[in-house]
Amino acid sequence: MKHYDLVFVGHVTFDDIEAKEGSSHSVPGGAPLFGAYAAIPSKKNIAVITRMAKEDASMLAPLEAAGIDVFLQPAPHTTHMRVVHRTENLDERLLYQTRNAGFFLLEEMPSIEPCLMHLGALTDREFTVEFMRQLKKRAFRLSVDMQNFVRQVDTETGAVRFRDVPAKREIISLVDAVKLDVVEAEILTGSRDLEEAAAIVEDWGSSETLITRSDGALARYRGQTYFERYVNRSSHGRTGRGDTTMGAYLAWRIDHGVQESLKFAVALASIKMETPGPFKGTLNDVLALMARP
Repeated sequence: MKHYDLVFVGHVTFDDIEAKEGSSHSVPGGAPLFGAYAAIPSKKNIAVITRMAKEDASMLAPLEAAGIDVFLQPAPHTTHMRVVHRTENLDERLLYQTRNAGFFLLEEMPSIEPCLMHLGALTDREFTVEFMRQLKKRAFRLSVDMQNFVRQVDTETGAVRFRDVPAKREIISLVDAVKLDVVEAEILTGSRDLEEAAAIVEDWGSSETLITRSDGALARYRGQTYFERYVNRSSHGRTGRGDTTMGAYLAWRIDHGVQESLKFAVALASIKMETPGPFKGTLNDVLALMARP
C-alpha cells in the first residue's frame, strides 16, 4: 500500500465559464485539480483519485509532472459543467451539468494506506453517504465539501439546484473537516452569518469548519473562529476559489495551527484568483503575500 498525507477525490472537469458581459471561455476544473495544485507548496505527499474519459487524461499530466500521483478510474464521459455569472456578485451563479463521469465505487478505489481524504465533488452525482461510511470503516479520515450534496442535478435538464440535504447531520458526523461557501451555509443552517453558520455546523458534530465568501474565509475549530480577507486585485480566476482555499488549508494544516493555515490558504487563493485555472505560483509567493502589512 502507498502512503499519502492527503488525497483529493472527485471529478476533474471541463468548466465552460460565461461572464456577465457576455464573454465565455473553457478551463479545466474540479476540486481535485484546484485542491491538489494548491497543496503542492506544502511539499506533502499528495495524490488525486478521479473519474474521467481516458481520451481526456492528458489534463492530468501537469499534476503528475508536479509530483502528484494520479489514480484514474476510466469513465465513458468526462464531466462537463456550464457556469453562468449573470451579475457582478461572483457568489451567485447558474450551474448546469452537461455530462457526468459517474459515481465513485469502493471496489474501484486504489490500494492506499488510510490517511486524510478530501471528498470534493461538483454535484451530488459523485459520492453517496454509503461510500463515505465504507471509507470510514477502512479508517480513512475524511474531509468533505458540502457542495457534494447541496448541488443537486436534474438528470433530465442538467440544471443544478441548490437544496437542503436531509442526511447533513450524518454526513458531518462522518468527517473531520467540513467545507462550505456562504450560499451552501445558508441553505443548510438557515443563517448567512458566517460565524453563526459555523457554530451550527459545529453543533452538528463538525470538529473543523471552513466557510468561504467573496471577501474572505472563516475557520472554526473547538469553539474559536478566525476570519481572513482575500486580497486579490482581480477576479479573472474566480472559478475554483473554494477548492483552492480548502486544498491549501488542509495541506498547511498538517503542520500548522488553524489561524496560520487560514492565512496561508487565503493568501494562496488570492494569488490564484487573479489568473484563470489552478494555482501555479510558488511557496515564496504565498509567504511574501502573507508577510505584507
